[in-house]
Amino acid sequence: MSDAAVRPWVLHVDLDQFIAAVEVLRRPELAGRPVIVGGRGDPTERAVVSTASYEAREFGVGSGMPLRLAARKVPDAVILPVDAPAYTAASEEVMATLRAQPGAVVQVLGWDEAFVGVSTSDPEARARDLQAAVLERTRLHCSVGIGDTLVRAKVATGFGKPRGVFRLTAENWFEVMGDRPTRDLWGVGSKISRRLEGLGIRTVTQLAHADEAPLMAEFGPRMGPWYRQLGRGEGASVVDDTPWVARGHGRETTFQQNVADPAEIEHAARTLAAQVLDDVAAEGRPVVGVGLKVRYAPFTTKTFTRKVPVTSDRDVVVAAILALVAKIEPDRPLRLLGVRAEMQMPDDAREGHTPTRGGW
Repeated sequence: MSDAAVRPWVLHVDLDQFIAAVEVLRRPELAGRPVIVGGRGDPTERAVVSTASYEAREFGVGSGMPLRLAARKVPDAVILPVDAPAYTAASEEVMATLRAQPGAVVQVLGWDEAFVGVSTSDPEARARDLQAAVLERTRLHCSVGIGDTLVRAKVATGFGKPRGVFRLTAENWFEVMGDRPTRDLWGVGSKISRRLEGLGIRTVTQLAHADEAPLMAEFGPRMGPWYRQLGRGEGASVVDDTPWVARGHGRETTFQQNVADPAEIEHAARTLAAQVLDDVAAEGRPVVGVGLKVRYAPFTTKTFTRKVPVTSDRDVVVAAILALVAKIEPDRPLRLLGVRAEMQMPDDAREGHTPTRGGW
């Protein structure tokens, strides 16, 4: 193939059942068995599924499902506690492997996925090379989506799972995606898809050709046009390895028994606030806003937010958080409490980037 055929491509590398796969590597006897990872590994406690092996997924178990429900769906599943340091170490090995590939630019999206920018005349061959390199170094399998934009590469990966490669470009986007529901797009969840349906937009093709005015009225002047662009699979086509800069830090706790005592709730909020402020202090940036997440029993979630004057004073931030705590309905039992602090962003922090579900 001639040099003229060499062009930039976006590869989206997504590790298959990553957390479960790391656990199986540590316990080879679990291979082929339904494995569920979540909480402290105790299905009698309140916790959710972090990941499930393919064998467990066949029973309808998925991420975010209550661990207790998952255990009922698969009575003979092996349920393991979350071991974040082990997953972080495995992830770092994978990302180091990707960065070691010739000419690769790597944009990390999370523990188990990254965009890789390459220039090649044969993206499928490069994708297979990446898979082989990751498998050789980490013994973990991955799927690779190939695209001419980040969105198309990300969506393509779903068609390649598990352990496969799939290409999605402007040429076959509508052929593959056109008749699919909008929720199949990266960045469109069930809530957004329902709002789109309210506008008469159900499929990707309908979104791609929708009138921008109703979209802007529903989602605002920035997000409205962006959702239409998403329907076309368009957007950024250059992988950016600029280090991710967090907008904020949050911590939350799930109470094993419902809590209604105001003193106990305030104590939990102060504890979470201290943890969040330690995370913020490590960033060295001031706080500009706070948030409180409350889940009332049985399962109603509310979020409260407020801006604060730019500050690094812990007492000021805690006071703002406690002002939000005061909004909690009295005598209404809580299942979960979460605290978040938003930080001032550096001037050069990813301005103009696509607002994807990955948060960048």
